[in-house]
Amino acid sequence: MSERDMGEATPYTDAARARLVTAYDACVLADLARAAVPVGARELNGDGTTCAPGAVLADAARVLAAARRFFDSAAVFERLGGADWQLIGDVLGVSAQAARARFAMAEAGFREDLLPAGGTGCTEAGEASEAGCLRAHMAREPLETALDLDEWVLRHQDGDGDLGTAPVSGGLARADPVRDAGKRS
Repeated sequence: MSERDMGEATPYTDAARARLVTAYDACVLADLARAAVPVGARELNGDGTTCAPGAVLADAARVLAAARRFFDSAAVFERLGGADWQLIGDVLGVSAQAARARFAMAEAGFREDLLPAGGTGCTEAGEASEAGCLRAHMAREPLETALDLDEWVLRHQDGDGDLGTAPVSGGLARADPVRDAGKRS
């Protein structure tokens, strides 16, 4: 049985799928932040002023948006992993009610993305639609994304110790169809 067949035969738990989306969001954030580090040979004028006003700020705005997606997906993962709103609030230094107000929509959106019809991410217009569709796809069909993230981690490891050959996919929990029958909410 191939790993792809295994993925279809034993799907990941909802919490594992949420962790995978969080890993993907961290990957995007890392790539965006890393791309903002080099100073291009033609980026600055001789007097130190910028050749492209607003370009660095636009890069920072993309990093901030990616950080917000990572933050939201981390909260969703914690919820699906068993954390209550009180714990999330405590970690963030806010009340349970404030945590719920901040992240409940993200959690509901993720749960909707798990539905076979594809969730809401694929019905919105514009760039958000592409990102929403991708996130919904990752939630419903996680194996391909997990294997891609394995490759990404292995390409970018820098003295991280022995991560093994499956640093992302190897840690994702598989669902037990017997144990989990009727548990999905």
